[in-house]
Amino acid sequence: MPSEPRHAPFRMPERILAELAAGGGSAEAVAFLERAERARRLLLLRTLLDRLDALSTPLSSAAEAWGVLKEAAATAPGPVDRLLLAPATGGWIAHLLRRLHGTASGPPLWAEAGHLCALAVAASLRAGTRADLRVSLTDGTLPLPGLGLARLAAAKEGLTVGRARTREGELMLSGPGRAGVPVAATVRPATRPLSAPPAETPAWLPLRTLTHHTPDGPVGIPLEDLDPYRDLDDPLPPARLDPDEARTWQRLFEEAAALLAAPGGDGPGRFDVREIRAVVPWGRTTTLPPAPPTVSVSASSGDSFGAMVIARPSCGTALAETLVHEFQHSKLAALLHLFPLLDDDRGERYYAPWRPDPRHLTGLLHGAYAFTGVAGFWRDRLAAARDARAADLAGYHFALRRLQSRLVVRTLLVESRLTAQGRVLVTGLARTLDGWLREPVPSAALGRARTAAALHRTEWRLRNVVPARTAGPAELRFRRDRTSWPDVRTHAFATRPAVPRTADEHLAAGDAEAALARYADVLADAPAEPHALAGWIVARTILEPGRAARRMLARPEELLQPSPRV
Repeated sequence: MPSEPRHAPFRMPERILAELAAGGGSAEAVAFLERAERARRLLLLRTLLDRLDALSTPLSSAAEAWGVLKEAAATAPGPVDRLLLAPATGGWIAHLLRRLHGTASGPPLWAEAGHLCALAVAASLRAGTRADLRVSLTDGTLPLPGLGLARLAAAKEGLTVGRARTREGELMLSGPGRAGVPVAATVRPATRPLSAPPAETPAWLPLRTLTHHTPDGPVGIPLEDLDPYRDLDDPLPPARLDPDEARTWQRLFEEAAALLAAPGGDGPGRFDVREIRAVVPWGRTTTLPPAPPTVSVSASSGDSFGAMVIARPSCGTALAETLVHEFQHSKLAALLHLFPLLDDDRGERYYAPWRPDPRHLTGLLHGAYAFTGVAGFWRDRLAAARDARAADLAGYHFALRRLQSRLVVRTLLVESRLTAQGRVLVTGLARTLDGWLREPVPSAALGRARTAAALHRTEWRLRNVVPARTAGPAELRFRRDRTSWPDVRTHAFATRPAVPRTADEHLAAGDAEAALARYADVLADAPAEPHALAGWIVARTILEPGRAARRMLARPEELLQPSPRV
């Protein structure tokens, strides 16, 4: 069956590694990574099944559920294989393995292990085979991966045991009711054509999809708000989007897909949205309150290739940028599953220009790879800009992300902890970024990008680093009282303010002298306030460039003892 492990070794062709090392990757390269992820997933599943054999459970045994899956796979190999390789299935396997090793928690273990029965029921429905399994219900609901959520009316609350029978694509679900009388429902959750809207009923919530029209026909990307293992970590209840929110997601996705489908190559910042395996909405189920213009939260996991958790923005461009960012993470995670790229002691002591806290080397590598893709995305927007305003915005983001990514790539190369494959990867990124650093960007945008980069690094050091006792090079010591802080400048500096009022706005407008005076006003009352002090330092170095300015930017935390003269 398609889910049986195959023991053929994986050897990555040099041309594919070169494509990925440059930060991009053709359809062939992504397909290779997916094949490798498939092999890994099936090995993990085999390990999990071996551990579940001895588990005491009121549900159907793992062997019974696996038998249903095997029968379904024999009838419909493609759909069942896709079900086993879906991102949420990977999340469930990884989470349950962590539970079995004592490094994760959740509901009763038998209930989480029983998700295999839900997978088997979903596979049977896909294939049209027969099944009869005891399943875990939560408040009378049964999640069916890749299909939706079955619901029993007036069901007993909490965790209970139900019965799921399938026949020719029909599900008969029963379970205990609130009054002690069994309740039941019959649904037919077969998938509909993408042109037909999903039908919701009291007994059935279908999985929604984000539809993308291609020359080869429509493609549906799951908009996953139901599966308990969609969040890349611990299980969580369904969070159904209301119809208006789902329609807004569709509109923004169409805008994002159109941007990403523009003609071009397969370099960093470009990929086919058909390679996304799931989009998981985060943090909101309705259109109110209005969403911000940028993505406030996004995440992905190596356990769930091609899935991305995203807090919806109000702008299709921001969504497209985030899709690129998270897919870069998926590609790098797949590479890390194939071979080690660096020797990381997990010490969190390195500067990452997109984080408020010190990071370890693996975090740096992930960030460099993701933001190289983001830089490429904005490079494409700059090339396609039709007016000066669009060129200024795209130029700023391109200049900022190429500069920050190159800084991190330098750190990775200098640390000399890369494996042979890791050095190929990071050298490839460096080659891409070095070429981009020579490309022209509107001068005002370039100036704001350089300023924003300096501001972030300066404030990071002020908030995190303890002043050194000696003037020479020394390993950084970090403040014990450091806390997370908001990076309000990266996006604020994206556009030049027309009528600057605050110190930051004057600095973004290119008036360092006016900014310096306003920062000094703040520091007169709070001499060590990190945000204002970072601004003061950067404004001062703009006005008075030279060796002293470079020293102050290199170790701004030294100004905290004693307080600077303003």
